[in-house]
Amino acid sequence: MEIQVARRLQHTEEYYFSKKLREIDEMNKAGAQVINLGIGSPDLPPHPEVIKVLCEQAELSNTHGYQSYKGAPALRQAIAEWYERYYSVTLNPNTEILPLIGSKEGIVHICMTYLEEGDEVLIPNPGYPAYMSAVKVSGATPVPYTLSPENHWLVDFEALEAQDLSRVKMMWLNYPHMPTGALANKEFFEKAIAFGRKHNILICHDNPYSFILNEHPESILSVEGAKEVAIELNSLSKSSNMAGWRVGMLAASEQRINEILRFKSNMDSGMFLPLQLAAAKALSLDKSWYSQLNKEYAARREKVYAIMDILQCDYDTNQVGLFVWARIPNNYKDAYQLSDKVLYEAKVFITPGGIFGSAGEQFIRISLCANKETLDKALERIKANL
Repeated sequence: MEIQVARRLQHTEEYYFSKKLREIDEMNKAGAQVINLGIGSPDLPPHPEVIKVLCEQAELSNTHGYQSYKGAPALRQAIAEWYERYYSVTLNPNTEILPLIGSKEGIVHICMTYLEEGDEVLIPNPGYPAYMSAVKVSGATPVPYTLSPENHWLVDFEALEAQDLSRVKMMWLNYPHMPTGALANKEFFEKAIAFGRKHNILICHDNPYSFILNEHPESILSVEGAKEVAIELNSLSKSSNMAGWRVGMLAASEQRINEILRFKSNMDSGMFLPLQLAAAKALSLDKSWYSQLNKEYAARREKVYAIMDILQCDYDTNQVGLFVWARIPNNYKDAYQLSDKVLYEAKVFITPGGIFGSAGEQFIRISLCANKETLDKALERIKANL
């Protein structure tokens, strides 16, 4: 007896990292001790006060039941205050904020709420693979738009205007951009909002990296009238060292929140209350938290630059975020070839840019989520074996 997977999954492959980590696990079982510089999972802990709140709340007898699908009022209020303080964006905590079990689930919720067969969606190339996957699972058709270093990895709206946009219902944006680290300013976001309004396209901005090595966090919702046409996702995974806690947020107009809730409320039964209250604490931390975090990441980045130099890769020192993105030398066919060479010969894993789309095939990405000693060790291995 053979049971086929649903048609929606037949073109959705297992995540590259999932497969590669299995291979690395097998190498480690054989004694390789691979240094993984691939994945952006922060290795530093959250602030001690955040952990304290989690523990205190978890010890109470009345914090273990089902929670509201809309999230705890304390968390929504903390999100609103955080947006006001750092982005100068005013959000109604009761109607314009939806806490998420990680912002990655928000990508799927948005796609499943608005998309169906026949719809087209603009997605960045290179870009986070989850956008492509979520669009495909929804039954809609992804339409990649190419980002280039010549345009500082920013969207070329003039080029998009020349395309047939009649079936495009949604566009995914992500700045600071992953994987390239490119920054966008308010003028860019104004163009994005104008583009969405002109063509009746829902602009979805994924914004988890705005505090990492970036002095001026920006939100697309700071643009006047943005809530009419835009949704923003944000996350505590990177900025608060809480990746495994799975705490994210969606900010949008009341109408959008209610529409997305129609889908999300069928997917889960709320988030553990102590997690939500600890997240509220994380959002209340002052700027010194981000300054301390970025001091560490800046020191690590210098070491990653040294690794890139040994590999003879070119990189832009203006990039921000949790990774360093660099063009590979011309003597490699693509970044997969270089990545595998470094993995098998130096036992160091770095991410090939091709997993983010065809426009990334000549680039590699190294994560800053490894301490300075580990980065030094990786550098020495690469020097000795390549």
